[in-house]
Formats: sequence, C-alpha cells, structure tokens
Amino acid sequence: MNKHLYYNVTNNVAEITLARGPSNAFSLDFLNEILNQLKLASKDENAKVVIIKSDIPDIFCAGLDLNIIIGKSGLEIREFLNRLYIDLWDTQYNMGKPTIAAINGAARGGGMTLAISCDMIIASKNSSFGYPEINLGLLPAIHFNHLPKIIGRYRAFELLFSGRTFYTDEAFSLGLLSKVTSEENFTDEIKSLATNLSQKSPTALKLGRAAFMRTNDLDYRRGVANAVEDFCNSAVTPDAQEGLKAFIERRKPIWE
Repeated sequence: MNKHLYYNVTNNVAEITLARGPSNAFSLDFLNEILNQLKLASKDENAKVVIIKSDIPDIFCAGLDLNIIIGKSGLEIREFLNRLYIDLWDTQYNMGKPTIAAINGAARGGGMTLAISCDMIIASKNSSFGYPEINLGLLPAIHFNHLPKIIGRYRAFELLFSGRTFYTDEAFSLGLLSKVTSEENFTDEIKSLATNLSQKSPTALKLGRAAFMRTNDLDYRRGVANAVEDFCNSAVTPDAQEGLKAFIERRKPIWE
C-alpha cells in the first residue's frame, strides 16, 4: 500500500503520481515507494510507457527532506543516496520502456535527479528549476556527472555553483527539456506523446532503448558511485549542517 503516490495504467500508459505533501520532498520511505512503482511498471505488461508526475499544485519535487541529512552520520546519508543515485539509475536503466518526467511546477535538487533519470522531460511554461545544494553548504554531486555533457562545462558550472533558480524557457534553450507546453495544454501534450510511444512495437522500444542507454551512458554508472561519496563528504561538514539549520530557521548561514 503506497502512502505517498498513486499508480494507475490507462490505454497502455502507466502514471506514477507523486503526492507527498507539502512539496514531494524525498524521505527514504517515499523514495522506496517510487523505486518499487518503477519496478512494477517495468514488469507491467499493460504498461508500454511510464509517466512520473506530481499531484501537488505548482511543485514537481522539492528535493531531499532535510531530516535525512541534519545530524546524520555519513553512513546513514550514504544509505539514502545509494537508493537515490545508484538504485534509481539502475532501475531506470533496466526499465525496458520509455519514461517521461512531467513537470508542472518547481523541481529542485533531488527533484532534478528524479527528472533527469527519465528519458524525456516535458515542462509547462510555469515551471522552474534549480540546484540549490551549494547554498546549503552541500554539493549537487550527481549533476556534476551529467549536466556538463548536456549543456556544456561552463554553463553547467554557473548553474551548479550559483544555485540560482531558472525557468522553463532557459531550461529548454539549454537542452534540459524535451518539450515545453502551456499550462492549459500540459496534460493533453503529455498524453499525446505517451500515446504515440505506446503505439510503437514494444520489442523495438525495448531493444532500441537498451541500445540508446548503452551508447550514451557507458560511464554514467561509475560517475554515480563517485557522486555518492562526494555528497556524503560534503553533507557531514560543519558548514553543511549550519547551512541546513539556517535554511530551516530562515536566516543567513554563518560559515566557518
């Protein structure tokens, strides 16, 4: 029984709908539910395409629940990151069918991690994006691995180390999005794309996707493992713990 999401299949399209209020922030239980539903969708013969979307207005996923990090040991944080970075990547790599991240609101930090694990990212005009980890004294380590390959080294560095928010038009121009839609047409556009894919040969999709993943992600798995270590090393520092507490207390951090 899922507490924080819904799963349903209609016309060969599976929808995993995130519903952990108030912001779909990742707890370990929530992440485990997502991974379990992705694995279910992978084996579901009635599902030929998988959509990940949100039931929270104006939010796709805000990232990590800060309770996962504050006051925790490196070992405890690593347990979670192994699930978010490595298990999520492995699950998506072996899905055998296309996955679509449907973003109609804010995606930050771990929400970006979930989105980029999918094969396509569709966003409405009112969406926003960001890698705010550096503002909290943390490292957006997983994104060091993929973002420079997508948008180039120098633009990636600016986004990752400024921690600034950016919006749909910029994300699309950088190549981070597959498609942009109006808010009014968002649901219809997602369904249209998913329906188109669901009508393809399942065998061709499975074999083609596997070949695509092998061609484009040969070194990604090694980079993901490194990202776990990099994030954990930053998360246990006094600056990171101060940054997280300052965020919760709505004040400026006092760095060492």
